[in-house]
Amino acid sequence: MKFQTVEYYFHEVLLSMIRNRWMTAASIGTVAVSLFVLGVFLIIVMNMNKMAASLESQVQISVYINDNLPEEGRKEIERMTKALKGVTTIEYVPREEALKKLRERLGENKKILDALGDSNPLPNAFLVTVSNPDDVKKIAAAIADLYGVDEVKYGQDVAANLFELTHLMRFFGAILMGLLLGATIFIISNTIRLTVFARRKEIAIMKYVGATDWFIRWPFILEGVGLGIIGGGVSAFALKNFYSAMVEKIYESLAFFPMIEQYPFMHYVSMALVGAGIFIGILGSTISLKRFMEV
Repeated sequence: MKFQTVEYYFHEVLLSMIRNRWMTAASIGTVAVSLFVLGVFLIIVMNMNKMAASLESQVQISVYINDNLPEEGRKEIERMTKALKGVTTIEYVPREEALKKLRERLGENKKILDALGDSNPLPNAFLVTVSNPDDVKKIAAAIADLYGVDEVKYGQDVAANLFELTHLMRFFGAILMGLLLGATIFIISNTIRLTVFARRKEIAIMKYVGATDWFIRWPFILEGVGLGIIGGGVSAFALKNFYSAMVEKIYESLAFFPMIEQYPFMHYVSMALVGAGIFIGILGSTISLKRFMEV
């Protein structure tokens, strides 16, 4: 492609955007608003996934062992548990340490333990974490069969409900994002189609004087790219400020809520929005031109 041709294309794009400034402004506004809404749902879904992963990672298997089990037996349970596929960490909690932690958790109510005197009803235990939360039930059953293990608990009912909830969150989040992306493409494509429709006579004249299809297409495609970059940039800027304010507001009241760190997360989201704007601009221009190229 010759330099003069490229220069002509960009000159035509700039001239067209200035000449049709109100339609250009409407297209940029539509792209910006649509991508901003898409971005808001994206960061909500991503944070829901982080919260789900955080909740799943907190599920631990408590393994209570026999008080009369010798040291060798305890080490054997630890060794065999570590050898199980999917186990990431195992921590031994002696009964004395468990009682101390219980007193700390009770705080001002720790006096109720004074009735126990010198006795300690808590058993020695292991706390086991796994890499895949879906494997908790299977690993807990395998540990329960080991010699010297009295009981295995992981909050079976709570864990099952939790896993079901997190799976539903991810499933509906993915569906919502897909539907919203489709709606965004539809809205922006139709907005760009209005721009093309307003210049249908110009396209027809160019066709009659012998201009090739691609010679006509390129200015519109580049204009769609320009609209996508500007609209995507505006939405990315607005979304960065929105997320910053949202994180600050949430941390004021929920300091330990598992939010995704702003950086580099928002950089990636911004690049995705600009990329989506370019893609949708090209797609919208291509689809809209197809009808008017048939002269």
